[in-house]
Amino acid sequence: MALHKYSAATARSLTATKFLIGRNPECKIAPFSSRARFVRRALIYFYRLIKMSNDARTRREFLKAAGTCALGAALVGASYGRRRTHAAAREMLVYVGTYTSGASEGIYLFRLDLSDGALRRAGITKGVVNPSYLTLERGRRFLYAVNEVEEFAGRKSGAVSAFAIDRASGALRLLNQRPSMGGAPCYVTADDAGRNVLVANYVGGNVAVLPVLKDGSLGEATDVRQDEGSGPNRERQEGPHAHCVVLDRSNAHAYSCDLGTDRVMIYRFDARAGRLIPNAQPWVQLKPGAGPRHLVFHPGGKFAYVMNELDSTVTALALARGGALKELQTVSALPLDFKGANTGADIHVTPDGRFLYCSNRGHDSIAAFRVEARTGALSPTGHTPTGGRTPRNFAIDPTGKFLLAANQNSDTVVAFRIDPSTGVLQPTGHTAEVPSPVCLKLTAPFS
Repeated sequence: MALHKYSAATARSLTATKFLIGRNPECKIAPFSSRARFVRRALIYFYRLIKMSNDARTRREFLKAAGTCALGAALVGASYGRRRTHAAAREMLVYVGTYTSGASEGIYLFRLDLSDGALRRAGITKGVVNPSYLTLERGRRFLYAVNEVEEFAGRKSGAVSAFAIDRASGALRLLNQRPSMGGAPCYVTADDAGRNVLVANYVGGNVAVLPVLKDGSLGEATDVRQDEGSGPNRERQEGPHAHCVVLDRSNAHAYSCDLGTDRVMIYRFDARAGRLIPNAQPWVQLKPGAGPRHLVFHPGGKFAYVMNELDSTVTALALARGGALKELQTVSALPLDFKGANTGADIHVTPDGRFLYCSNRGHDSIAAFRVEARTGALSPTGHTPTGGRTPRNFAIDPTGKFLLAANQNSDTVVAFRIDPSTGVLQPTGHTAEVPSPVCLKLTAPFS
């Protein structure tokens, strides 16, 4: 049948589809053979459907089938596009936040070789005071860092610094700084829409929301939520101490661990207005003296896990409708025979959701747990020395191959390979020297 007998729109679709098949007969758009076959078959079927205009097929049937094929091909292509950033990367950029009271000069940049775990220093952003926690916004155009101090610009407050990222080198350029609205900010996160950053102030005992302006710089705070209360540990829990603030996958709720009150505070989050509204369940109360420090969500979205600093435990929580949390389990992060002093620090789940890790300062180890997919329950699998002292922070690279441990008091970042079957951490033999490393953020190269 001649091409001119079709409508103009159909003719264009037929020509384009035939061109795609002819120009790319093996459909080499992805390294995943099953996906490549699916896309090619979808294109061929779509081509055949267009040519079958003179059969008994109804317009509705034709459009439904053709739409299914085209949508399937598009979804496969889109899925490949999302995965390619990490799957095709041969290295990762590693931003290292530090305390600058000693030899550190600011925020360090390294490149992580994904073939063997080697770390190569690539740059430094100098003149940043105590950038002890970092976050990258979703578009990876800007990086935000807390300045963990108790006085800023004549106010009893720390600060948050905004940086533009050079996409060629990964270098940072300071945009501006704003008061964090409380002393000693220790955690910062950005919402998925790129409209706000949220900061937890440890000494201030509160969380604040700062708007992101069009150029990535920060505006004045639009909301501050002050915690109230105390805990049984008189030295560490004399008052509220907000230690982290994180958003759920939908960005509908924000959760803040308060070490001083043994609570995880729950807020509804209004990204447009930059507001935190107390949730119907305003908090979940953990064990007295636990000292909740950091919270992380399971990739499946049904569970959350809290690292408790003061009693070195991990609490598993079920995430319910309306943002509510329910405690499921609390387990020790330490070996049964350990008798020394220890505080819990950081906590992360592997991208596939199968393993959870947390760091111990004192025992100087990474504790590993297997995660039961259906219930979220944790089963301890062992401990790995971090090869240094005081692992305040650690990070898992987005591919799930490596875990990097930041040893604050021995000035090192140590790389471990993650066994994908058992979750066991295997030393790579690679260590980077960084003064007082306390935060690691990893991302794929920008170009």
